[in-house]
Order: sequence, then C-alpha cells, then structure tokens
Amino acid sequence: MRTRNKTLATILLGAGAYLLESMRERLTDGAHDLHERARDTYDLASHRASRATAALRGEDSHILSSAAALLVGVGIGVGVGMLLAPASGEETRANIAGKVQDFGDKVRTRAREVENATGTYGA
Repeated sequence: MRTRNKTLATILLGAGAYLLESMRERLTDGAHDLHERARDTYDLASHRASRATAALRGEDSHILSSAAALLVGVGIGVGVGMLLAPASGEETRANIAGKVQDFGDKVRTRAREVENATGTYGA
C-alpha cells in the first residue's frame, strides 16, 4: 500500500509541476505582450503630447506649411484665371459683383425668415 501511495503522490506531483510550468509559460508570454502593448501606447501618447506642445508653442511646422501651400495655390489659381478668362476684366468684375449681390440678398432673406419664425416646430 505504501508503494501505491508513493506512486500516486509522484504522479500527482508530476502533473502539478507540469500544470504549473505551462501556466508559468503562458503568464510569461502574456506579460511580454502586455509590456509591448504598454510600450506602444506610451510611445504614441508621448508623440501626441510633443506635437500638442509644439502646436501650443507655435512651433508646429505642419500648419505653417499647409497655410503657405494654400496661399501659393490661391495665387496660382487667380493668375491662371486672369490669363484664361473668357471675358474682359470689366465684365468679369461686373459678373462677380452681381453674384456677390445675389448671394447677399439670399442671406438677408434667409435671416429675415429665421428672425420672423415663431420658434415652434410646424407652426
């Protein structure tokens, strides 16, 4: 009987050791993955914070380069438009003034409609 108990104890200890070893490997792998994810999150947050700091200090070159590109594009567009315009300058200015006047009239009409509204739905 003693031999049986000793054999059973040996088997149980071996099985327990095997289960603990497999759990240790999984926990080690999980900890490594968790460490990598934490490092990636920290790096991303650090990058965003440094960009925000640069923007607040006025050192953000992305905004300046975008604004400069926009101004250059507008300038080129105006120049090409003037060169290729089908009408004379006087006619073009009159057309633009008329369209601005029409747009202003529409805005004023819409503002009066909103001003005269009762504020209730469907009334």
